[in-house]
Amino acid sequence: MDKKQIEEYMKKHEEEMISDLMVLCRIDSEKMSEKPGMPFGKGPYLALSSALAMARGYGFKTTNYDNFAGAVDLNDQEHVLDILAHLDVVPAQEGWTETEAFKPVIKEGKIYGRGTSDDKGPAIAALYALRAVKELGIPLKKSARLILGTNEESGSRCIAHYYEKEKEAPMTFSPDGDYPVVNIEKGRLPGDFFAGWKFSGEKPEIYSVTGGKIENAVPSSAEAILLGMEESSILPQAEQVSEETGVNFTFEKNGEKITIAAHGVNSHASEPEHGKNALTALLLLLTKLPFAESSTGARLIRNLYGLMPYGETDGLHLGIRAEDEESGALTVAFSQLTVTEGRLDGLFDCRFPIGVDADQMLTVLTEKFKTAGLCFNGKHCSLPHYVSPDSAFVKELLSVYEDYTGLEGKCIAIGGGTYVHNLKNGVAFGAVYPGKDTHMHGADEYAVISQLTASACMFAQVIADLCG
Repeated sequence: MDKKQIEEYMKKHEEEMISDLMVLCRIDSEKMSEKPGMPFGKGPYLALSSALAMARGYGFKTTNYDNFAGAVDLNDQEHVLDILAHLDVVPAQEGWTETEAFKPVIKEGKIYGRGTSDDKGPAIAALYALRAVKELGIPLKKSARLILGTNEESGSRCIAHYYEKEKEAPMTFSPDGDYPVVNIEKGRLPGDFFAGWKFSGEKPEIYSVTGGKIENAVPSSAEAILLGMEESSILPQAEQVSEETGVNFTFEKNGEKITIAAHGVNSHASEPEHGKNALTALLLLLTKLPFAESSTGARLIRNLYGLMPYGETDGLHLGIRAEDEESGALTVAFSQLTVTEGRLDGLFDCRFPIGVDADQMLTVLTEKFKTAGLCFNGKHCSLPHYVSPDSAFVKELLSVYEDYTGLEGKCIAIGGGTYVHNLKNGVAFGAVYPGKDTHMHGADEYAVISQLTASACMFAQVIADLCG
């Protein structure tokens, strides 16, 4: 297909494409409580229904896989290319300034709103790529399929359900990563741990701690409720910790209880260095306070903080720091913690390079947590994913990227996991440009409209080249 044809088509349809994207972004499609016919709740169901209706309106055949996922087929021929995108989003969270999370707005060439970058924007770009190929009448020998999932952010059960019914295509890309081409995805360990003890009630004591809403994000907020602690004992330490970390604290007194709220900065767990972890900052503060000597909770908090101190994202004190040339450094984000009377449950998110021995890493972690008085569980470890940069498929993607952007095409590794992680010949292709921070998983998430349109052009070219 002629490049000029594609670019003219997308320019003509750009306003319509952004309008369709805004329709999807007005839907709060974070995971919700399961309902009959809605495996991940009402929001993901509405997003999928809306997207499939759009596709049918443009003349495509669609298939709904029990409201777990949907598919949009370019034509009735054998499909050799799958494009995997998702319509669910992470929670809105705090700190939005440009707009509210589910009220998308356009400002200075950007569209702001939850899902604009991850992954509704790229999903709509892929849909418009199918439209371009179809409406420009490009002769094809094969077909491409756009697959839309609804549970990528919290387990990817949607895509597992899809592949129970369908086989994977010979070639697959997901527009849910970075350009040029992501051929390596680090392994992932959502490491959960716990402890139980007899709550003595001797004061001052930790009554509760809560922090983090999802496992794959640095928490921007956390809260502790203390019993029998004077505010005068907390304030000087809080000021010191705030100055050291950049995390702010607020306080509320209610009888013998005092609530401490920590306010940090959210980031994706695959890039924890970009956030300010409210949870670890709060734990740092708790380690400095004068609790009763009999407080088992305070002792465990101190031990836990020693394993994952504020600002440390390389797993040094966990004993698992590692790095290799192809896939980069191991990262750790302490993402969730709940402490109640006599019970502690927590989770960290670890992304590890292809050179790491996963079994050895789990052995080290088990011993580290045991020494700290905690029990570790690493049953859900996912090994790294790798596709050769010399494959014809990868070379095609890189060639198209260079042609449309004028930038160097090369393979890269990421800490984030995408839908292609378990697919033999699957890579991520866009839709975030090099050096661009779209605030994915954070406040004021956005997509650059011109880059979203360029992505649609590239996707169309890839479809035409591989299916023609």
